[in-house]
Amino acid sequence: MPVKKRRKPSAKSAAPRKQAKKPAVKQAAAKAPAVKKVAVKKGAGGATLSAAARKARERFLLEITSLPTAAGREERVIEAVTRWVEARKDRLVLAHDAYGNLTVARHDFLEACVRGARAGVRPVMITAHLDHPAFVVTAVRAKGGGKGTGTGRGAAVELDLEFRGGVNDPYFKGASLEVFDRGTRKGFEARITALDAATDPSSKPFKTVVARLARPAAAKHIAPGSIARWKFPKAEVRAGIAHTHACDDLAALAAALVAFDAISRDPAQAHVALLFTRSEEIGFIGAIGAARIGTVPAGARLVCLENSRSFPHDSPIGAGPIVRVGDRLSVFTPELTNRIGDIASAHAKERPAFRFQRKLMPGGACEATAFASFGIASTCVCLPLGNYHNMQDIDGVAAGTAKAKVGREFISVDDFHGLVELLEVVARRLDDPAVAAGHRALMDTLWSRHARIVGGGEAAASASATAGVR
Repeated sequence: MPVKKRRKPSAKSAAPRKQAKKPAVKQAAAKAPAVKKVAVKKGAGGATLSAAARKARERFLLEITSLPTAAGREERVIEAVTRWVEARKDRLVLAHDAYGNLTVARHDFLEACVRGARAGVRPVMITAHLDHPAFVVTAVRAKGGGKGTGTGRGAAVELDLEFRGGVNDPYFKGASLEVFDRGTRKGFEARITALDAATDPSSKPFKTVVARLARPAAAKHIAPGSIARWKFPKAEVRAGIAHTHACDDLAALAAALVAFDAISRDPAQAHVALLFTRSEEIGFIGAIGAARIGTVPAGARLVCLENSRSFPHDSPIGAGPIVRVGDRLSVFTPELTNRIGDIASAHAKERPAFRFQRKLMPGGACEATAFASFGIASTCVCLPLGNYHNMQDIDGVAAGTAKAKVGREFISVDDFHGLVELLEVVARRLDDPAVAAGHRALMDTLWSRHARIVGGGEAAASASATAGVR
């Protein structure tokens, strides 16, 4: 499909337009989350988080990644972001665009963008998506009967659900689900009894399943539109690894919020904002909408955050966040990717405890490709992820040597802390003249050292410039 030309947004469309109302319903993850101004102690090469600050961040990580969410049904995560901003309303504002994407920015973001334009400093947006592969109920019915919940005492109740996201067929067989009530507050157990994996873009865009409720009486709490997800134990950090429901992409969202809590305290970084998109798991839908209607300010640079499948021999978990140069569809904006890679390298030299990786990560695709296709400068930083999309041992299952089982996704908490640290450094140094000079400065240095070997240098350049002049 040809891509329409991106409309240049007005100042009004680029700005956060309104403060979202504070939701009436409160929940644990939502208490102006426990991300305090971080106490630090000086260490070799830089600042090191205190043990208490690390624990607070890790609790926030588990709270956010435990929230139920699905493409088009991201309300619980949106509520958590809303409460987080509300606790910082003295300096931050939250806005929703026409498609429900969220922008979080300082109150003076627009003014900072105008000042930056005069000084050659373009806006920066750190992005993450709000959804994760999950089920949405389409019907509640008595077994052998029609739709509805008038099932009678002891009658079996079946649910029809569509799966919004990408998971391989074997993982659905007999899997246990947690089906939420209308308000996505309380979960009820169910088990998949049938899968229809056939899809058709015009009539059946998603795989569908039938699941039987463990307690038929729970049917009165469930309705079409209710979310369901794989049933897992409570999220936890064990031996430095966070095992949780939805790292992709809620761990990135948590990292963005933690980093922005520090970034937004500095008026010099008022041109930096957050963008949280909807429905990424079904084809970058929120990102495409944001690009089409000008939610992204003209000239902005996007740092898209992801959780990408780890390959132990190439992109190991625990070796640091990854500056991702591309995905299975494209390579990202080279200048922006190179700058962030250079910043990460310089920071690692200054602070040896900081680790990062630089990889292609071709196991999937991310929103940087979507945004870049609209001419928006975009790159990606990601966390190496285990049990991608909750699939254990993907290669073993594909080879027929392992049984398909769903499991909690997992990431290294050190990688998570490293991502927060990298985002803070990138926000501070992205327009540093030493970084902005880019690789051209290196090429000029190399030329000045050795151009004479090939007959180059100032004299040769002068002769070339006058060659052919009569």
